[in-house]
Amino acid sequence: MTEGGRASLRLLRDQLVARVGLQGSAWCAAYSAAADAWLADLVHQATDGQVEGIALLAVGGYGRGQLWPGSDLDVVLVHRGRRDIADLAQAVWYPVWDERVRLDHSVRTPREVMAVADTDLRVALGLLDARVVAGDPTLAADLPARAASLWRARAKRWLPALAASVEERHAVHGDLAFLLEPDLKEAHGGLRDAHALRAAARATPVLSEVTTTADLQGPLETLCRVRVELHRRTGKALDRLLLQEQDQVATALGTGDADALMAEVAAAGRAVAWASDDAWRRVASWQEGPRGRRAGGDRPLEAGLVARDKEVALAPEADPASDPSLALRAAAAGAELGLPLARQCLARLAAEVPGPGGPWARETRLALVRVLAAGQPGALGLEALDRQGVLVRLLPEWEQVRNRPQRNAYHRFTVDRHLLEAAANAAALTAQVSRPDLLLVGALLHDIGKGFPGDHTEAGMTVVAEVAARMGFPPDDVDALVGLVRHHLLLADAATRRDLDDPATVESVAAAVGDRDTLELLAALTEADSLATGPAAWGPWKAGLVRDLVARVRRHLAGQRQGPSAAMPGEDHLRLMATGRLHVVAVGSSVTVTAPDRPGLLACVAGVLALHRIDVHSAQLGSDGAGMAVEVFKVGPSGGPPDCARLEEDLAAVLGGRLALDQRLAERARVYAGARRPQAAQPAVAEVVVDNRASATASVLEVRAPDGVGVLYRIARALADCQVDVSSAKVATLGHEVVDSFYVRGHNGGKLLDAAAARQVEQAVLAALASEPALA
Repeated sequence: MTEGGRASLRLLRDQLVARVGLQGSAWCAAYSAAADAWLADLVHQATDGQVEGIALLAVGGYGRGQLWPGSDLDVVLVHRGRRDIADLAQAVWYPVWDERVRLDHSVRTPREVMAVADTDLRVALGLLDARVVAGDPTLAADLPARAASLWRARAKRWLPALAASVEERHAVHGDLAFLLEPDLKEAHGGLRDAHALRAAARATPVLSEVTTTADLQGPLETLCRVRVELHRRTGKALDRLLLQEQDQVATALGTGDADALMAEVAAAGRAVAWASDDAWRRVASWQEGPRGRRAGGDRPLEAGLVARDKEVALAPEADPASDPSLALRAAAAGAELGLPLARQCLARLAAEVPGPGGPWARETRLALVRVLAAGQPGALGLEALDRQGVLVRLLPEWEQVRNRPQRNAYHRFTVDRHLLEAAANAAALTAQVSRPDLLLVGALLHDIGKGFPGDHTEAGMTVVAEVAARMGFPPDDVDALVGLVRHHLLLADAATRRDLDDPATVESVAAAVGDRDTLELLAALTEADSLATGPAAWGPWKAGLVRDLVARVRRHLAGQRQGPSAAMPGEDHLRLMATGRLHVVAVGSSVTVTAPDRPGLLACVAGVLALHRIDVHSAQLGSDGAGMAVEVFKVGPSGGPPDCARLEEDLAAVLGGRLALDQRLAERARVYAGARRPQAAQPAVAEVVVDNRASATASVLEVRAPDGVGVLYRIARALADCQVDVSSAKVATLGHEVVDSFYVRGHNGGKLLDAAAARQVEQAVLAALASEPALA
């Protein structure tokens, strides 16, 4: 309780938060009602009940009765002729601030309210939902109606501004339906889109406010329930549904697991996004007027399709039931012309396109390739068909990947969106291959197995064999598409996890690929797939490695000898090594270290690089045979060129026993423990495997482990303790985990062929990885 026996607003909110059965819009309404009563009591006490000439308005979300657990109170204190207005305002504001509830407030006369609404879009929008909470009802009772009237009168000014703000918000926050960690409020398809739709509907006759809200009631309630639960669980106004919160929110809402929750969120986001996009197209058309819409008149496009009012529409004679290619041709025509599919067109396609039948006609297959070849506009066209349930009729297997989340930070999209993005990326690479149709269809289907039980590659091969045959591809092409699925990870894995100078690497890839045409297809698919995966999946380092590998395999398939690899150590290295002392040199993305050889040198260097926050991509090691070692590291960008002098100073201190790496790395881990790092639905589990088949001259130690500070250091330290020499290493971070490969030899200079010895090395590395907590 607070002064005067008034209940604490925070206490009232916390009591509602504790009522776990109260969810979604019902929770928002209950909190809004509690806030109404609490503020009304404040106003009554501040005025001693003398409320003439003063009224408190709730605006924006609070005005709509949508207060979330983390919401601020958005209010306007309206007055007329009250000399004590400043004191009254403070008497209302200070108790709110004392409650540590955020307050967005203003004090204005009715005339000032309308004047600001005529110049400030945010104020104009907030007043559309204004209502009197307390005070003199006659003072402000007409303000909502006046604000609505002004909004309609200024529609030609405000609607373009509102549309621009919607587009800007979408560009910043992305698509709610397809993102790993979507913003429930701000993203495309989020709650703010629904608010913008309601506002637009009140300014133009082409939108019905009843329709825009009633059609979205279910999807909006889904987003509302999730947002309330997210605020309830985190205790703050968090609108981004982070990975680490998804399981708990799913449990609280009774949706089963986080995958089911995110599928519901994706479906809701798609519904809201579709309604928003369609509405804003209609608003733009209304603003242009009939003359602008019908510029040039209707014109035929192709069989069954016409361009009408800057949209692709069905011709009067069109018959979707008897023309299986019509839906895909409509999407292709729209993509090529930059025109959306008309609502009536989509409605007829949804009602009349038949379910899956026998093999596709050639025209249908060509139409699919055509829409995929249009790139990003084609992906949007397929998304429109998917939203209407048409795509799954043509491709029933698509249902298994619709809205399917990929809950790790390596992927940024749901499976279905990832496939559409990969196909759109592939469209830009078709000039690099002899069979663009196979590349485009392969990109669309390469991860289709993620919707089916078992290993996604194995499942995908089975699914694609059936789908490709149904599409009418001849047997050789079916085999080629299955091969693309089988090997869609081959080039990326080999390039980033194997030594390209080892002949066994090129020979194994060439044997798997078989011919140059397949190599070209896989190279393009690798790039398209990686670009669609996420920012960590494709960059200059990886792209360069893949290009290098492809060039080597192409020469091998042509029967050409491989060019000599760069000597290790080279002449520049030998000149540094001849001095007999420590050197650290950085050129571009390479850091070279020469030093007197000693056990554990790699661990010392890796630890110092970790201290300096330098990410290592690969390492090559060599010696001059006379006691000097050289280590060359490919490193990632770290905000500037490495400070070689400081690196050399710290490394000398480590080698001289004056700097304790374990202690310093542990301190750095503690410092960055609070920093948010990439997450996954399930934490990475450390795995270590010795592979004696990947190379003819060395064992390959493959390590998967949670990402963290000093992982490479701990691995290298464990290998040194086991008297294992490392000749080269590849280091990759895939979201929340590292995937490292080390070419190693035992103390006798040979492979780790003894099973017990290999197992001992595996256990030592696992123990080192567990010795310090990885940062999740």
